[in-house]
Amino acid sequence: MTGTLTNWAGNITYTAARLHRPASLGALAALVARSPRVRVLGSGHSFNEIAEPGPGGVLLSLSALPQAIDVDTAARTVRVSGGVRYAELARAVHARGLALHNMASLPHISVAGSVATGTHGSGVANGPLASAVREIDLVTADGRTVTIGRGDDRFDGAVTSLGALGVVTALTLDLEPAFAVTQHVFTELPLEGLDFEAVMSSAYSVSLFTDWRRPGFRQVWLKRRTDRPSPDFPWAAPATRAVHPVPGMPAVNCTGQLGVPGPWHERLPHFRAEFTPSSGAELQSEYLLAREDAPAALGALDAIRATIAPPLRICEVRTVAADRQWLSPAYGRDSVALHFTWVDDTEAVLPVVRRVERALEPFAPRPHWGKVFTVPAATLRRRHPLLPRFRALVDVLDPAGTFTNAFVADVLPPRA
Repeated sequence: MTGTLTNWAGNITYTAARLHRPASLGALAALVARSPRVRVLGSGHSFNEIAEPGPGGVLLSLSALPQAIDVDTAARTVRVSGGVRYAELARAVHARGLALHNMASLPHISVAGSVATGTHGSGVANGPLASAVREIDLVTADGRTVTIGRGDDRFDGAVTSLGALGVVTALTLDLEPAFAVTQHVFTELPLEGLDFEAVMSSAYSVSLFTDWRRPGFRQVWLKRRTDRPSPDFPWAAPATRAVHPVPGMPAVNCTGQLGVPGPWHERLPHFRAEFTPSSGAELQSEYLLAREDAPAALGALDAIRATIAPPLRICEVRTVAADRQWLSPAYGRDSVALHFTWVDDTEAVLPVVRRVERALEPFAPRPHWGKVFTVPAATLRRRHPLLPRFRALVDVLDPAGTFTNAFVADVLPPRA
């Protein structure tokens, strides 16, 4: 594929003149082995230059590789090729009576790209998507395939790896028995007096939405497993019709609401798999901080809501269980995730992003690796204490820096 290459949102134009789509693992390995710089585009749902290969570098897609989804029902695992998207994976897994523990709000993103950047889903007891990974296959710079699984001392650095170790060609994920979910939406949840822990623990997955134009949350989305108790939700009124989280947008593309039961993969995401977004007139930012700091952090954002609101389409608040992945934004701490969907105007958005980051600074937020942020590299190194260990892993698996672009090089600490 040739021509101008952009990400999904269109705010990033890649320098590569061509998007390579190898049709076999052999062709992929040969391409990697002869290329000085390589990055993988994934599904393009990143909003910064994490996938930019740099001048003379190779940008590749896994979409033309043979797509494999191999479910082992006895072991409750699935081995999935790197180019598969969550919507495809979920349907195949559910057909075998099994389920993933969690899904992101948009099911159209690739499995490999999602776990590489720390994408997470929601739920006080639900770890990020990477927490389901038990084994990963990487094509390294010399074209060899390296398999790293749990128990290997490299494993916790190999999954959320920013694409800096190699091309992820396959992953093996843990599964559990399939389950049904009901989705209930409530409206007008006050911020004042909010019992954050009680609200976020009231369902398997909970999302709060606000446009910060006034205090409080416009919507609360509760995703409740039908095989578990459903506590009352006395803090807000139930919606009487299906809604979209962004004001003014049609609800037809959202997953089923109003308490109608459905399979896990048709309720855990916010948007239907059959709704395929071709492009996104938006920018996104997200920050994860310790869950115990959520009330104070929400108060800090409320104090600057007049600044946040003008370029904001919607803000979503979710929770994430602690992760073991070295570079996970949820590493080592149960987290609250503060997600901002902005208008598609970089000039208007960046000053507000900086203001949000200043407001959240006391809580040591870690930005999502694939979204818009301005946190300096030196600060990121302080907030990700295992970056030096990751640096050492990069030096072993990719000593020539084939997969280290400018984004990754800025984050990595200097060689010892």
